[in-house]
Amino acid sequence: MSSQAIEGACAFAWRNYLLRHNDISENDTRRSALYRYVANLPNTAEDDFGLLQIAAVAYLQKLDELHDDRSARLAVDTILAERLDSRDT
Repeated sequence: MSSQAIEGACAFAWRNYLLRHNDISENDTRRSALYRYVANLPNTAEDDFGLLQIAAVAYLQKLDELHDDRSARLAVDTILAERLDSRDT
């Protein structure tokens, strides 16, 4: 996965997240958690910038909802798997 695609997807999601949450600092720990999640996605999203963006936005949303990194990762992994399955059919 290209680091440029990862950084772009994370930047997109983080900018939108900050617009919706004006009480969050630019350097909040969620930002590094987001990057770690997207950077460690399986190669199935390697060339799909749109899918990386979806994963990044969904991760931040699930992190807010579930308040747990592992649960957020699992929830977004499920979302991505369903999305990839729907493309194949």
